[in-house]
Amino acid sequence: MQDNEGKIRVGITIGDINGVGPEVVIKTFSDSRMSHVCTPVIYASNKSISHYRKLLNANDFNFNTIKSVNDIIWRKVNLINCWEEEIAIEPGQATTDGGKYAFKSLEQATADLLLQKIDVLVTAPINKQNIQSPDFNFPGHTEYLAKAANASDALMMLVSDDMRVACATGHMALRDVAAKITKQNILKKLSLLSESLKKDFGIRKPKIAVLGLNPHAGDQGLLGKEEQEIIIPAIKEAINKNIMAYGAYAADGFFASLQHRKFDAVLAMYHDQGLIPFKSAGFEKGINFTAGLSFIRTSPDHGTAYDIAGKNIANESSFRQAIYSAIDIFKARAQHAEINKNPLAFSKKGSDH
Repeated sequence: MQDNEGKIRVGITIGDINGVGPEVVIKTFSDSRMSHVCTPVIYASNKSISHYRKLLNANDFNFNTIKSVNDIIWRKVNLINCWEEEIAIEPGQATTDGGKYAFKSLEQATADLLLQKIDVLVTAPINKQNIQSPDFNFPGHTEYLAKAANASDALMMLVSDDMRVACATGHMALRDVAAKITKQNILKKLSLLSESLKKDFGIRKPKIAVLGLNPHAGDQGLLGKEEQEIIIPAIKEAINKNIMAYGAYAADGFFASLQHRKFDAVLAMYHDQGLIPFKSAGFEKGINFTAGLSFIRTSPDHGTAYDIAGKNIANESSFRQAIYSAIDIFKARAQHAEINKNPLAFSKKGSDH
């Protein structure tokens, strides 16, 4: 693996070809300074990217088509043709082809990631409906990649400058959440989160806030007993396992009073409980990271944004930040491995929140 300037190989899936994925990719790499940060490998098609380059009048965006990562041109934008056929590009439309070719991009990039032909993966947004097929029968990227990595579990984490939020349950109907709130599941997620904060973010003694499931964290059992019977006992057991977990906190007051700033991460019980305050605080700078995998995958924290696709108004900030974060995590993992290999070679200074 390469770790010198510009030589971290960032694999990029194009996502739904009718969403904003192609636009944010092109805008990101129209900036020549990105060549000092990484060497991107885009998984798409020459024709599709050329179509968007013309549509966006992106004259500063140039790329080299290569047959495989073995032919990579360092510090240049590389593109691997995942399909040769002509496809109809319909910005803003949820089409069958949009899902079909999003999966082709993801499948080939994941294969190269597993073979360590690329160092990290950054995924552009998919439509979770039109991508469904016999080969992709998952709620989203997180679950697909967890299976590809043969991971027993994975954790969706949203990351920004001053907030990290993970979810104890993933993409599921709200009516199904309570059944997934078990002591074992919360312990598993706390363990994954704590290890990720150490390995991926360089935090030696991470502090984790745990939210309650019910309004007012159950209000002493008046509004639900999950906190008293499941969540708080799980926190106590986590503490016995040297995981610095605290709670359970009522979600509304917790974020409103900015208590999240006192912790290294927050474990929310379900998707919207964690993502609504996160996206409200920093939508354009936040990114999605899948913790608990053997490889590194990030993405922007927005979707396909069909309503603005092809209009040259999509903001690439979150996508660019997803690239920066993937690289930072790659370097943090390398340093973590070195510290574990030879702890005496490193000083004790560093994050110790």
